[in-house]
Amino acid sequence: MRLADRIAQCRTPFIVQNTQDGTSTCLTGAATFANDIAGCPTRYVLSDELTRLCTALAYSKGARTLACADLLRVPAQRLWLEWCEASWDAELRRYGLQHDDGGAPATGHRGALIKASPDGRRGLITSFWSTGENGPDVLASSVEAYFDFDTEEGEEPVVPDSPERPTMIVFDGAMREADVLRRCFRFRYEQTWADYYAGAQLSAAQQEAVARYALRTIAVVIPVILAFFLLLAMRPELPRRPLVLERLNQKRRRSGKTPLLDQIEVSSPVLSEYCPSAGGEGGCRRRTPRLHHVRGHLVRRGSRLFWRVPHLRGRAGSGRVKTRTVTWTVDSSTAPRASSLAARACSSPR
Repeated sequence: MRLADRIAQCRTPFIVQNTQDGTSTCLTGAATFANDIAGCPTRYVLSDELTRLCTALAYSKGARTLACADLLRVPAQRLWLEWCEASWDAELRRYGLQHDDGGAPATGHRGALIKASPDGRRGLITSFWSTGENGPDVLASSVEAYFDFDTEEGEEPVVPDSPERPTMIVFDGAMREADVLRRCFRFRYEQTWADYYAGAQLSAAQQEAVARYALRTIAVVIPVILAFFLLLAMRPELPRRPLVLERLNQKRRRSGKTPLLDQIEVSSPVLSEYCPSAGGEGGCRRRTPRLHHVRGHLVRRGSRLFWRVPHLRGRAGSGRVKTRTVTWTVDSSTAPRASSLAARACSSPR
């Protein structure tokens, strides 16, 4: 079952109990967002291939999302996005990143609910995940992220509501001023969690440990989400297939089950299988370099984006890579900050 359906059908409140005095506290959890996700007009499900592509775009050496910040916008004021945990985890490991514990096989799904301004340039993101493919084990992050893609160097992102809660910054020191997370995003505890931790009387070391763990549940998914929004803004458009669930939902209603939500399945148009070749590079006397892996690289030149896909270079007896470069072009009829780009790139299936 899709993560969106599991959250929409979740009715169990998230309650924690103080082991010292026995008091119980109800905190914001997955069930809190059940109605928001059920009523969300636009819901995307990424294919495994597209998940790997977005993760590679987000974490490959040379990918500079901030250079494309003027192209980033959320294509709807309320949007749900989810993908398979296994394909995402496999691609993260390729780039030396691990988000799980103990190296166990990744299962379940990751997802995010985005609430954005009408122009799609500012908003709030809440992340979710499930453990296993079925069952009630769905969780919401205690940390939320707000963003403003129009934030200039030295400024702070516009706060979507009351600025009373303390904020946290996540950054990549190697990217310096090119880090879109550092400039455009701020992270904070959701209000009930902020109140809960404020009354917990944690030491400074405990506060830091809790914050680092909580940030892991949301910060690592942000670059993947941004890569997807970037692809939505480029041409050709991503292949999409609305999931037709009418007949299935009729059977579910007759058996007393909750109908499944309408969603759009999005796939990757650019990562084709490498075609084997039996021949070598004839007439070349230069010594062939040893087989090695080349990481992906993202370059922007005006209205065009060039993605040098991850590939093997050198002698490979099993075949060769026919092409290593994918080019996307921005719609020239659309102004850089026009909201019409978002409206054209993503329409609701309902």
